[in-house]
Amino acid sequence: MNSLLPDPTASLLDRIKCSMVGLKMPRAIEVVDECVSRLDRGEITALEAVEQLLLEELTFREERRIRTALRMGRVNTVKTLAGYDFSFQPSLDKARIMALAELNFVARSEVVHLLGPPGTGKSHLASALGLEAVKAGKSVSFITLADLISALAKAEREGTLRERLRFYCRPSLLIVDEIGYLPVIPGGGNLFFQLVNARYEKGAMILTSNRGFAEWGEIFGSPVVATALLDRLLHHAIVIQIDGSSYRLRCHADLLPEHIRSNAQISTPAPFEPRRRGRPSKQGGTTQTSN
Repeated sequence: MNSLLPDPTASLLDRIKCSMVGLKMPRAIEVVDECVSRLDRGEITALEAVEQLLLEELTFREERRIRTALRMGRVNTVKTLAGYDFSFQPSLDKARIMALAELNFVARSEVVHLLGPPGTGKSHLASALGLEAVKAGKSVSFITLADLISALAKAEREGTLRERLRFYCRPSLLIVDEIGYLPVIPGGGNLFFQLVNARYEKGAMILTSNRGFAEWGEIFGSPVVATALLDRLLHHAIVIQIDGSSYRLRCHADLLPEHIRSNAQISTPAPFEPRRRGRPSKQGGTTQTSN
């Protein structure tokens, strides 16, 4: 078995590189020569050289951790809050979004609802908030409602539904995208309810939808299921409505039929009083609605 210790007869720089290999510091190995050159030219001190090497390695590892976490969480398209054009959606309160980026809602296991017409940036914001959670060391999973229900239905057929529900309960933040875009398969609403019920007051969620809450009975094929879902999803909730035009179609609005151009708003969520059934109110958990 070869020793990981450097050859004592090698040069000092080679011994340092060998030690870096043993410590699995690939980024530090890449920059050590440049660092030594700067040290020789008197541009940095010995301590500053050590700091630079360590900082380069730490930055590399943190970026790798984030990339791995995003891939495991199926956040395939990385979006940032800095990349969101708040000026294009003046109805959106930027301060509220930046407050969400502090991730207090994750710690409180709350549900964030992002509602608005297609193209207004709901998925972008959900992904960006997921990225902030990953940076903070939180586990995140991103999935569309259609894919989620399909996975749960498959698990039910195979007799592994309980295990699949536990799988989706593990992340600190579960992002469910595109509620209302595709028809929900028969029984899908019940499956989604089981997951929502399992995560209730235990894990945070972000939900995006182009439909108002009053239409959830139609989306899930049952007013009873919709009421049960909203009972839990609005108990500790933050509701953000984005009223605006599609960012993707901003350059081609003149090509759309008039009735589509003029129908940029979705219906305002109907007032909803969730049934408590004796459950104690969670401290600090309030339902917020945007103006």
